[in-house]
Amino acid sequence: MKILVTGGAGFIGSNFIFHMLDTYKDYKIVCIDALTYAGNLTTLQNVMDNQNFKFIKGDITDRDFINQLFEDEMFDIIVNFAAESHVDRSIEDPSIFLKTNVLGTQVLLDASRKYNVKRYHQVSTDEVYGDLPLDQPNLFFMEDTPIHTSSPYSASKASADLLVQAYYRTFKLPITISRCSNNYGPYHFPEKLIPLIISRALNDENLPVYGTGENVRDWLYVEDHCIAIDKIIHNGRVGEVYNVGGHNERTNLEVVKTILHELDKPETLIKFVTDRAGHDMRYAIDPTKITNELGWEPTTTFEEGIKRTIKWYLENKEWWEDILSGDYQNYYEKMYVGR
Repeated sequence: MKILVTGGAGFIGSNFIFHMLDTYKDYKIVCIDALTYAGNLTTLQNVMDNQNFKFIKGDITDRDFINQLFEDEMFDIIVNFAAESHVDRSIEDPSIFLKTNVLGTQVLLDASRKYNVKRYHQVSTDEVYGDLPLDQPNLFFMEDTPIHTSSPYSASKASADLLVQAYYRTFKLPITISRCSNNYGPYHFPEKLIPLIISRALNDENLPVYGTGENVRDWLYVEDHCIAIDKIIHNGRVGEVYNVGGHNERTNLEVVKTILHELDKPETLIKFVTDRAGHDMRYAIDPTKITNELGWEPTTTFEEGIKRTIKWYLENKEWWEDILSGDYQNYYEKMYVGR
């Protein structure tokens, strides 16, 4: 079995590669990544010498490159993680999100048709559903919840999902889609909430929290997510969407305070900043479908997962300190200072 993992130098993609190489000793994994700001090749350094792994730098929007790659490698399965994924960045510049997340997906779909892949899997997000009210905790996103996007990022991901489904309906391309809740764990890029708070708290810096911090997210440990995708690409029904949630709802403020407690840092580091435009209030996924059909359930509680994550960041300071010393610092100044 040969699998193409796009965006594999990013957070979830790299963890998926580690999982697959560890689980299937006879599988070949090819990773492509454009190595933009969130793609970090050092993340993959531990598997670079694995004979079953190959890394190729490339952009999914480059049709000639993708077609040549598919012709050379003859993939069985495509797992598309490649995406611009940060909401704030999508508000600053929507165009790159449309190019990568929509047009890049189209290029991959066309190549998958041309070269007869056995399964194309699109990694999506619960953000395509919009948000839920805070005062109705009994409401959850289901696979048939109408799409109702809030940001250019989520609109681009929803557009890609619809395109993937159209290729199934029109061209009979064997596809599946997974929509996950907020992931966390090792190799999470430092602009996202949990690694941002960990890295800044360790340096006793102010911790920016949007609004009042009451926005709720369902946190999914990245290893659990990788196992879910593994099950979907092997046994999921063609043409179906599967929601993947962690059963770990927390307010952003609760997450920040939990990290501070684990690091023995004071809550006085918290600094509330002007809220993000169009900030969704609550995400909550019902994963009953994937549990009933594929036997998947999240196994990592937030309490356990956050301890593992903090431990990883403490033991791998060089990885995230190298990132923070570069372009990310300019981005941080632009987004948070003076708000």
